[in-house]
Amino acid sequence: MQERGSFSNKIGFVLAAAGSAVGLGNIWRFPYLAAKYGGMFLITYLILVVTFGFAIMLTEIAIGRKTGKSPIGAFAALHTKSKFIGWIAVIVVAIIFPYYGVIGGWVTKYFAVFLAGMNPSVETSAAFFSNSISHPVTPLIWHIIFMGLTALVVVRGVEKGIETASRFMMPVLVVLTLVIAGYSFSLPNALEGVKYYLIPDFSKLSAGMILSALGQMFYSMSLAMGIMITYGSYLRKQDDLEKSVSQIEIFDTGIAVLAGFMIIPAVYSFAGVAGLEKSGPGLMFITLPQVFATMPFGRVIGVIFFLLVLFAALTSSISIMEALVSTLCDQFNLSRKKSSTIIFLWGLLIGALPSLGYSVLSHIRIMGMDILDTMDFITNSVLMPLGALLTAVFVGYFLGTKEIADEVELSSKFRRKKLYILMIKYIAPIFILGILISSILGAFGIQI
Repeated sequence: MQERGSFSNKIGFVLAAAGSAVGLGNIWRFPYLAAKYGGMFLITYLILVVTFGFAIMLTEIAIGRKTGKSPIGAFAALHTKSKFIGWIAVIVVAIIFPYYGVIGGWVTKYFAVFLAGMNPSVETSAAFFSNSISHPVTPLIWHIIFMGLTALVVVRGVEKGIETASRFMMPVLVVLTLVIAGYSFSLPNALEGVKYYLIPDFSKLSAGMILSALGQMFYSMSLAMGIMITYGSYLRKQDDLEKSVSQIEIFDTGIAVLAGFMIIPAVYSFAGVAGLEKSGPGLMFITLPQVFATMPFGRVIGVIFFLLVLFAALTSSISIMEALVSTLCDQFNLSRKKSSTIIFLWGLLIGALPSLGYSVLSHIRIMGMDILDTMDFITNSVLMPLGALLTAVFVGYFLGTKEIADEVELSSKFRRKKLYILMIKYIAPIFILGILISSILGAFGIQI
């Protein structure tokens, strides 16, 4: 049996788990939704984080610490018939890891491009991105580079690899975010963008907005992916579990809110409300480079921004890979080195499909979606809500919330115990079911 690693202390765990939660979704999806719904979205999101998000994250980390195992082994240890829930989590990260690496490769390339001073202009930004992802070879090269950086950290283990990298990247990421946010505030009309971001418009309060905030919180916090179970299995029994979850929430939400301050005023300053209408790759790889091209010191800001995004992508990619590596180590008694090699090769092989999905494999469409979007839909819109729903029902009605509460109380008083029981047994299942139904209907063009 391979010896399991552990974090050296609670700070190392919090930084690593926060690094997992802080990913591309914080930077390219949160600002878009905040711009779409205004201050009402921000208020709703914050409420959901400290209630719904807290309950699900606490459950997963407690399951990991209680069992000391990765997702499959953890659920099997709790109840043999719940083992399949762990398999769902592992399947999710097995699909996400390859295509997340493809997007990470795009980020790596853009950082290199801005660093070399070859950043696209306003006129060439869209064409530059299109040409970058549709080339049959270069996306694969950048994909390999990004995957290699991820694997170098994971193969070194929990404390020497993941914890050390997180202790460096997370503080730097926060500082870089503050630098760009501060610069955005100095731009013309930036204050109007800030008002648009913060002041709630109650006319935009709707079921669709609440589900959007719930979905963003869900994906942003790395829930139902087995990651928090895996990281929880490395957490020491004496560390305050409830306080750790609160600190992770603060880190993750703080970065998301700062990303809004960083992006919304800058885009609003140069393109108005219309510039905020794009989300995902369109916002990050087309709109923002156009903004950088028109602002003073744009190249410098572009370098800082894409370094920030690269760190955010890496910390999440590391956690995704670790969930898979830990599973192989536990299930097949493989060494960390062998497991890391297998997962690295898996990421390269399967990742070649979405990487080539805009060039030689562009003819492949599933439900009108390209390969990358299809993989994203299966994981984010179907399997993750399904896994979270099953976890909530299992803990609330089969395992019993007392099992989780007892694990929390090993290291501290459970201050939000009543809230936790209410969320897991009654609120979470309904909300998660709403995400699942909304996501599936959305794929067919039906908006709630």
